[in-house]
Amino acid sequence: MTGVSTGAGELREPLTAVPPGERGATTIADRVVAKIAAQAAREAVGELPPDASRPRATVVVHRDTARVRVHVELGYPGDIGARCGRVRRRVVERVGTLTGMTVPEVAVLVERLHPAPEHGAAQGRTR
Repeated sequence: MTGVSTGAGELREPLTAVPPGERGATTIADRVVAKIAAQAAREAVGELPPDASRPRATVVVHRDTARVRVHVELGYPGDIGARCGRVRRRVVERVGTLTGMTVPEVAVLVERLHPAPEHGAAQGRTR
C-alpha cells in the first residue's frame, strides 16, 4: 500500500512536494510595512515632547523593495541631523528584519520642532 489512510478506512494518494516555483508567494501590504516603519521611528526618536504627535510613515512597496517616508516631530534644541540619521538606520533595520525587504530610501520629514519649556520661556520679549 502506497496511499495514506484518512482514518475512516479510506486510502488517498500520498502528499507530494510542490516545486518552489509553484508554491505561491507571501505579500505584505504597504500599510503593514508603514506601521513597522512608524514604530521603528518611535523607537529611534525616543522621548517626545508632551504636545508632539507620534511619528507616522507612508510606504511604497514594489516586489521586495520598500521606499519609506517618515513624518516626525522633534524637541528643540537638539542635533536634528543626528536624530534623523538614527530614524533612517532604525527604519532600514526593522523593516528589513521583519519583512525581508530592502529599504534603499528613507525620507525623514521633520514636521514640527517643539522648543523645550525652559528654552521657549526664555525667548519671550523683554524690555
